[in-house]
Amino acid sequence: MPLVDDVQDQLEAIYDIRCPRASAFLVTSEPSPGLPVAAAEEELWLREEGDTLELGLYLAPRLRAAVGHRSLRQRGWLEGSLDAYCRLAEGVSHFLYLVHSVGLGRRLSLLEMEAQGEVDKFASVALHLWPTLDGAAARALHRKLFITARLRPGLAAAERFRYTEANRLGANFAARLVSDCAARRLDRVLDALRHAYRLGAEAKLQHLGRAA
Repeated sequence: MPLVDDVQDQLEAIYDIRCPRASAFLVTSEPSPGLPVAAAEEELWLREEGDTLELGLYLAPRLRAAVGHRSLRQRGWLEGSLDAYCRLAEGVSHFLYLVHSVGLGRRLSLLEMEAQGEVDKFASVALHLWPTLDGAAARALHRKLFITARLRPGLAAAERFRYTEANRLGANFAARLVSDCAARRLDRVLDALRHAYRLGAEAKLQHLGRAA
């Protein structure tokens, strides 16, 4: 899937990191014996056995059909496929953040990983649209991704809390980027993203949650 590699290349460039290729860990078949049953269209599967961590990135057939053949080098398609793209981008974000954190020997919470995914979907779309992104477009993007977003039905209480809180954290942090997007200050956007990425645990959550 070209788009998985494109999103990884983009996020690695944003954060100045290098990780194994997420595309090598894609689960492209339907659930089979030994694999979890997917509850969502994008899931990062992991299993720890001693010092070994097994990973799989599941993307549902609908996502693969909708955007899997696309490329970030193409223009004009992303806004019409925004929901599917953001789900794919969050999956790649989760993979990179987990692998990067493990490489540093750092533990992380599900909330921290989900919050980073919320930040990354905004950053990815904003930078793809950067040549034509103005203040109004940046504010509209923020509204689409955070304010009008709705959780899928059927979530357990703990999941609903985690996703709601991750949305709040991502929304607060992305709101602080909107003014720099409007001012065409790419340097400030990248500095803010890289600083937040390298924070961990409670310091990261507090930093993301600070209101604009």
